[in-house]
Amino acid sequence: MTEITLRRPDDWHLHLRDGEMLSAVAPESARHFGRAIIMPNLVPPVVTGAEAVAYRERILAAVPDGADFTPLMTLYLTEATDPADVVKAKQDGIVTAVKLYPAGATTNSASGVRDFDKVRPVLEAMAEASIPLCVHGEVVDAEIDIFDREAVFIERVLDPIRRATPGLKVVMEHITTKDGVDYARSGGDTLGATITTHHLVINRNHILVGGIKPHYYCLPVAKRESHRLALLEAATSGDATFFLGTDSAPHVDPAKESGCGCAGCFTATNTMSILAEVFEAAGALDRLEAFTSLNGPAFYGLAPNDARTTLRKGAPVSYPAKIETGDGPLTVFDPGFPLHWQVL
Repeated sequence: MTEITLRRPDDWHLHLRDGEMLSAVAPESARHFGRAIIMPNLVPPVVTGAEAVAYRERILAAVPDGADFTPLMTLYLTEATDPADVVKAKQDGIVTAVKLYPAGATTNSASGVRDFDKVRPVLEAMAEASIPLCVHGEVVDAEIDIFDREAVFIERVLDPIRRATPGLKVVMEHITTKDGVDYARSGGDTLGATITTHHLVINRNHILVGGIKPHYYCLPVAKRESHRLALLEAATSGDATFFLGTDSAPHVDPAKESGCGCAGCFTATNTMSILAEVFEAAGALDRLEAFTSLNGPAFYGLAPNDARTTLRKGAPVSYPAKIETGDGPLTVFDPGFPLHWQVL
């Protein structure tokens, strides 16, 4: 097969930042994706419907004229979140979901949740109003090894939340372990899981062997090869539980290449080429559309995009190594192998 046509894909987990960075990276996602779930972890975070409206306007202003791209907004869940504001924002068509960050789990998560009992009224209101909860699934306890944080979160936090709030739709975002794959598969139609491009490509050796590679450092951190293979099997299986959420997370090079480097891989530019390569190697090109274009909309109760995207295989595709932004240079994720699939 040298050509494949899909429904226009969506990105169900995307960081666009704000200001100069937003202006630089929004066109990268708008080029290949029809919709994206936008992360609300700005400084300060997007916690109200009014703030989501203002952020959406800034995003649309940064998208090139004529681009077929719709930002799907989220609210940042805090212990002070008003359930009525969340429900109204959903009813008014402002937000698509709410994002749960355990406090301190990742970039700009200091305003996140520490006491999960304090957000129970919000979760109950969300379940009644059919508002999905997008979860960064890691505990932050100092005594828990960083490679075990996802599995412990499932046991200690996520499963109790789902048992206490029947009917709540939950997206396990950027799962990184076989534990995450297995739990997602056990959850029925109220549980979905996103998988990133980079977690299908790298394991923890890519970050650490032969010197520290800061542009492969992300949170949740990449795990053992056995976990990467479990993610690959899930993504390429066609199982409706799993769909693409790139977690494309831009940080300028000085912030990545520092004594305390920021977590995140910037994959918006070349994700579709990488995924076509990965799915072809797995003998699953016929399932790429399900992962990128069908399963996500189905979980969120939306129709797939009407527009089509064609990829063609040929000579290696050249992508820029870096993107210049008003804040400084931004490195594009390097999968470490040639990309032969080009989005036409």
